[in-house]
Amino acid sequence: QVQLVESGGGLVQAGGSLRLSCAVEGRTFSIYDVGWFRQAPGKEREFVAGITWSSGSTVYGDSVKGRFTISRPGAKDTVLLQLNSLKPDDTAVYSCAARSRDSYYIATSYDYWGQGTQVTVSS
Repeated sequence: QVQLVESGGGLVQAGGSLRLSCAVEGRTFSIYDVGWFRQAPGKEREFVAGITWSSGSTVYGDSVKGRFTISRPGAKDTVLLQLNSLKPDDTAVYSCAARSRDSYYIATSYDYWGQGTQVTVSS
């Protein structure tokens, strides 16, 4: 089992920044990658960014490329998501998730989920 706990959400003005943190515990040796997803009211869950646990290679959703950065500093059991140049459209609940095998970057391919943290961007 893998447990994930997010923190760092909040209210920010458009153009501002936030840093989200995902603490990963449990059978971390079994993790292939960790992803961040977001879901706004009335919308489907959207892939934001992912990082491979062993190599640190990263991938981003098109809507956040160049603005968000995912990292795993010092290869510790924490995954960060730096959100810069925030827009009102970035308002959503952000969740981190982990899985034990490579697959498409869709929510259903991830096995373990955190509880989510709210990010609200005001205009």
